[in-house]
Amino acid sequence: MQGILYVSHGSRVPEARRQAADCIHSVQSKVGIGLQETCYLELAQPDMGEGIRLLAEKGADKIAVIPVLLLRAGHYYTDIPKEIETAKNKYPDIEFQYGKPLGVQERLIDILIERINEKHGPICPDANILLVGRGSRNPETPAAIQKIQKKLSQKLGGIHVDACYLAACQPSFEEGLEKSIQAGHSQTIVVPYLWFTGILIESMQKKVREYQEDGFHVILCDHLGDHPMMVEALAERVYELLPGKKVKNHAQ
Repeated sequence: MQGILYVSHGSRVPEARRQAADCIHSVQSKVGIGLQETCYLELAQPDMGEGIRLLAEKGADKIAVIPVLLLRAGHYYTDIPKEIETAKNKYPDIEFQYGKPLGVQERLIDILIERINEKHGPICPDANILLVGRGSRNPETPAAIQKIQKKLSQKLGGIHVDACYLAACQPSFEEGLEKSIQAGHSQTIVVPYLWFTGILIESMQKKVREYQEDGFHVILCDHLGDHPMMVEALAERVYELLPGKKVKNHAQ
């Protein structure tokens, strides 16, 4: 019997956990498989081991592990595979399949543009879009963010787009924001490439408020969230591992 395990990052912020659970629930309803569980890598329960145990006890002999992640980095390459190997030893009769993060997709960039339009009217020609990634030590992360940066600028008709990071990569969010202010852009529109809210979003909100209180025109857009296209994209990562499911190819 096929089981599906969604592996989300986890957060200390209750609203972040609620957003992740709501998005995954929407995917579960769309997929329509009987055995589906959600677990977290850290800061929330159940963890991966518990999620696998729940599926095993319900009779799963195949488990599709779906990373609820935007990009390939340490969690994808190290933490989740380590838990899968542990589970293989514990449950030798269960076949494990491992899905992919969402990656760089045109429809996700379209969501970023929607988030900009929700917070902003016409963008001034000398405005600066500040794309903010989570960051990681894996070189694939900045390469992916740079690709998104380029595509976002193209879709916005050549508006200037800078990229910065919240951890592990340079420039940092604080450096990127200060650079945009010092460059004299009439507007700085901060666009987080983050799936759910959490401590990182809260830290960005605080920094943006500081600049706003000093009279600078800085706008913080919403994160990607449970937009219908996010639900569709994650559901397709599930379909890729299930026989007989037709998958559209949106990834670049």
